[in-house]
Amino acid sequence: MEGVPQPIPRTVEEVFNDFRGRRSGLIKALTTDVDKFYQQCDPEKENLCLYGLPNETWEVNLPVEEVPPELPEPALGINFARDGMQEKDWLSLVAVHSDSWLLAVAFYFGARFAFGKNERKRLYRMINELPTIFEVVTGSVKPKEQYANHNSSGKSKSSAKVSRQSESESKVVKMSLPPKDEEESGEDEEDDEQGATCGACGDSYGTDEFWICCDICERWFHGKCVKITPAKAEHIKQYKCPSCSSKRARV
Repeated sequence: MEGVPQPIPRTVEEVFNDFRGRRSGLIKALTTDVDKFYQQCDPEKENLCLYGLPNETWEVNLPVEEVPPELPEPALGINFARDGMQEKDWLSLVAVHSDSWLLAVAFYFGARFAFGKNERKRLYRMINELPTIFEVVTGSVKPKEQYANHNSSGKSKSSAKVSRQSESESKVVKMSLPPKDEEESGEDEEDDEQGATCGACGDSYGTDEFWICCDICERWFHGKCVKITPAKAEHIKQYKCPSCSSKRARV
């Protein structure tokens, strides 16, 4: 759908940059350019798709004619539902489908260029550091990019160790590893993950789960166990687990 051919991303960093560019374009369509986007989605027209482009722009257009397409295609016929729903509900629906499409494109490149297990994990962690389009559109987070400063090594915040020495820094980490004990600092990262348990349910650490650390007792919890989402965690300056919060209330 792009007028100017774009280089095909082949590394984790290149795929992530492609993802981030397309995502920025889609966010513009559904927020700052929403009036223009709304007008272009005329229900009287044929099936239309919303495309995010790697150069941080967007376009509403007909789907590609080639079968199978070069890239996964976004949701078809988004214009047909425009007048049958509340505008905010329609935009939220388009946002959800846009999130799904972005992941499909990113992991299409991963499959095409034979990313291994560690590469796929690293790509997902980098993607997960960004709020979803749905979160931005519904107001869960602000559209301003707060997590774009990934270094050239591709390491995201989720793969960084959280040191107990940096008490001034927030211990709210999305998809993060619980901190290692000092005596284990020389061991492999995979070994560290095995010993961590949730302070609420007692289950072991899982790489695909969101964790949060209490700033008072320094115990780690599954976000789902303490009812904290990644989006909500971004706005917490100091997190107190339910146990520590109740103790403070009784004082």
